[in-house]
Amino acid sequence: MKITIKSTNLKLSGSVFAYIEEKVGSLEKFINVKDLADSGHPSVEAWVEVEKLMGQSKGDVYRAEIQIKLPGSEGMRTESKQWDLHQCIDEAKDEMQRRLKRYKNKQTAKKKKIGRESKEDRYSEAV
Repeated sequence: MKITIKSTNLKLSGSVFAYIEEKVGSLEKFINVKDLADSGHPSVEAWVEVEKLMGQSKGDVYRAEIQIKLPGSEGMRTESKQWDLHQCIDEAKDEMQRRLKRYKNKQTAKKKKIGRESKEDRYSEAV
C-alpha cells in the first residue's frame, strides 16, 4: 500500500512520520491485495492529512484524515479531532479499520453468494 502524508500548519518529525506509516500500514491486512491484483486493479493508495487547527482558544487541536480508495466503492474517509496528535491518528485509524472490515465482509459475502448461485444452477441443470 502506498501512503501519502500531508501536514498543514505543522512540521512533522521523523518519529511522527514513522508512527503514521506504522498505523496506516497496519490497515493493509484488512484489504485483500491478492484479489485486487488478480482483478487487474492498481495497488491501493492511502492519503493521510494531519493538521494543527488554528484559532483554538484552549490550546492545540489536531485533525487527522485518512482516505483510501478501493475498487467497488467510492472510497472511504475518516476524520478525527483530538487534543493529542497520536490519539487523533489512532482514532482515525480505528474508524478506518472498522470500515475496512465491513467492506471485506461484504466482498466475502458477494463471493459466497455467487458460488452458491452457480452451484444451484449446476444442480438444477442436472435434475
